[in-house]
Amino acid sequence: MPVETVEAEDVRAGEFAGSAVKRREDPHLLTGEARYTDDVQYPRMAHLALLGSQYGHAEIGAIDTSAAEESEGVLAVYTHEDLTESGIDGTMPAADPENGVAVERPLLARERVRYQGQPVAAVVAEGRYDAFRALDLIEVEYDRLEAAPELEDALAEGAPRLHDAAEGNVCFESETGDEEATEEAFSDADHTVALTVANNRVIPTAMEPRAAVARYRKSEDALIVELSSQNPHSVQDRLSDVLDVPEHRVTVRVPDVGGGFGAKLQPYSGHLLSAWCAMALERPIKWQARRTDDFQSMVHARHQETEIEAALSAEGDLLGLRGHIDADLGGYATGGGVGIPQGTAAMLCGQYDVPAGHVSVRGVFTNTAPISAYRGAGRPEAAYVIERLGSACARELEIDPAEFRRRNFIPSKEFPVETALGRSYDSGDYEKTLDRALEIVGYDGFRQRQEAAREEEKYLGIGFSSYVEVCGGSSGDMEGGLVRMNPEGGVVVGTGTQDTGQGHATSFAQVVADELGVDYDAVEVIEGDTDRVPEGGGTAGSRSLPMGGGALREAAGRLVEKGRTIAAHQLEASEADIEFDDGEFRVRGVPDRTVTIEAVAEAAYSPGDLPEGVDAGMEETAFFTPEGSTAPFGTHVAIVEVDPDTGELGFERYVAVDDVGTQINPKLVEGQIKGGIAQGIGQAVYEEGRYDENANLATGSLQDYAMPKSWQLPEVDWESTETPSPNNPLGAKGVGEAGTIAAMPAVVNAAIDALSPFGVDDLDAPLSEETLWRAARGETR
Repeated sequence: MPVETVEAEDVRAGEFAGSAVKRREDPHLLTGEARYTDDVQYPRMAHLALLGSQYGHAEIGAIDTSAAEESEGVLAVYTHEDLTESGIDGTMPAADPENGVAVERPLLARERVRYQGQPVAAVVAEGRYDAFRALDLIEVEYDRLEAAPELEDALAEGAPRLHDAAEGNVCFESETGDEEATEEAFSDADHTVALTVANNRVIPTAMEPRAAVARYRKSEDALIVELSSQNPHSVQDRLSDVLDVPEHRVTVRVPDVGGGFGAKLQPYSGHLLSAWCAMALERPIKWQARRTDDFQSMVHARHQETEIEAALSAEGDLLGLRGHIDADLGGYATGGGVGIPQGTAAMLCGQYDVPAGHVSVRGVFTNTAPISAYRGAGRPEAAYVIERLGSACARELEIDPAEFRRRNFIPSKEFPVETALGRSYDSGDYEKTLDRALEIVGYDGFRQRQEAAREEEKYLGIGFSSYVEVCGGSSGDMEGGLVRMNPEGGVVVGTGTQDTGQGHATSFAQVVADELGVDYDAVEVIEGDTDRVPEGGGTAGSRSLPMGGGALREAAGRLVEKGRTIAAHQLEASEADIEFDDGEFRVRGVPDRTVTIEAVAEAAYSPGDLPEGVDAGMEETAFFTPEGSTAPFGTHVAIVEVDPDTGELGFERYVAVDDVGTQINPKLVEGQIKGGIAQGIGQAVYEEGRYDENANLATGSLQDYAMPKSWQLPEVDWESTETPSPNNPLGAKGVGEAGTIAAMPAVVNAAIDALSPFGVDDLDAPLSEETLWRAARGETR
């Protein structure tokens, strides 16, 4: 059943954490009061547009900008040479993989383009459409080169070489696990099961395309950039580095964000060039990418090809895993593109107690858009591989797929654990979520119903996904939090995370209201301003609540301790005798001697009311570093029907049971899970970014790139269990990516099960009608 929301006034003080308080963000977002980057306007503002390469691989000859420069409304036209002549090197910092090669990525292409849509030139004009018209007047001499848009193309003998430093188009190679122990496990195995799995390319498609507005105050040498981003402090660092402006003179502010999903973690050429143009022209500059620009030159995601093999005992116990991943990096390596496939390799044990494992990874340059983070960033890829393999093992050994999983789960008493592939899991009870999912879906009776349906030529299938991920920060990660109580009792909270729709203003207010014992409505949450919040790691890897919430709780706790000192002075008692509960300081054993935290805050701003040695003010900052990551988990079950005559796939049921640790707001958790499931189903059934043999993007618009519509998605029966994390003070685990991680293998496993009477035991996403129709006939696409 859906979680029912409650009004804040109906929640008792001190009990906000765990309550499904209504999102406070929604009235602002739903009544037309939201302010996105494209809503930002300034006097004398000009517009930036970027010319993307029409080819996927070509040498650049002369670039003639003369006609564009004479076009109506045009203020300037720039190429790479203009940037370098201005005194900057015109490149973004390169990803520098261990055991690999670092390749710089220019803001505007020089000498060669390596993917269609790569920015080649920039136009600044008085009006947006003036800038777009001028783009068509720029003449670029291209010498087209042979392209390598697919992994097999790039790795083939004699393939075109994308970067001189990358022999064979290989950027890096890495491995994880113990190869010797793994080979020993395979030599002792009674059975082995091998599978080749492809994670299809997806193109992040947020409602709001990329955008930025930059201003430069020459008298102060101050740069102010407003943009749609997930990580304002990271953008501040990059602007400072690339434009050679001291960081303290760079301000980054983030208005409302219409979706991020990982793709807005890093600044792009348009963000950085809008700032450079604002400095060069000394007037505000706006860049607003078009949807087609985002399809071509925003990062893509997921594309990996994996060979995986399991070693099994006669009883069906997993003895070892070994595999190899070829990861598409696109035309240039990003930090995410390098790190994600290595993260995939490390997550391939899944929920299973695997004694030995070894996985190698090869990162490969192709003539496609660079690959980087998208919701889940390596964990959906891993879950898809291991959960496909788990079901394949069950078929090979003729074991029920649910029983195979249960037999091989890491026992709950073993936590915390480190897997054979090097990932640490903080806590878990995997059987509990599996058992509850089976109960909800009515698994005991499903197989009989499935057989009866097949007799009537209706083909139902059930698919399982018992997933786990690692997220929510790490022992080396840090997040800042600021809590200030004003003299009148209002509370201002600052955090270095960044809301992109998750409900931070609601959940963070719940955390702080409970810790301080104040009214929930008295808490204001500030994000997305590098001037008001000194440092932060942004929103990625489901880190916001475990990290940001942990920092805010720690800062609020310090505020209480300062308040205790002031209260002791006011109550003329020893500080050791002061207790604090529900917003009141009281003298132990004397219940009528109390003072509220609001009264203490008022006194904190009156130096005459303070004890000796206590500074005025009521403000504390904390930088929180967790003991380790969090490991959310759960089991999702999909029941689908496939029509072998048409290839049509329909959902009969989707059940999700998730454990994300302590839930600060169960309604927000439910929303995050269900939204993630929608994106996972999108990849499983509909979405695929495709290039033709010349590296032209064939899915360059929403007419060609299919995203699921609301009526194509199932109702989700959602429940949860709670296994708190020991690694942060809230006990919370990351939730933002869990649904996406779980959904794809559940749906694909269900489709394979539905078509098993036709001899189908292997399918890869997306499950288009043609794919399923051909599979039912023993064909491959």
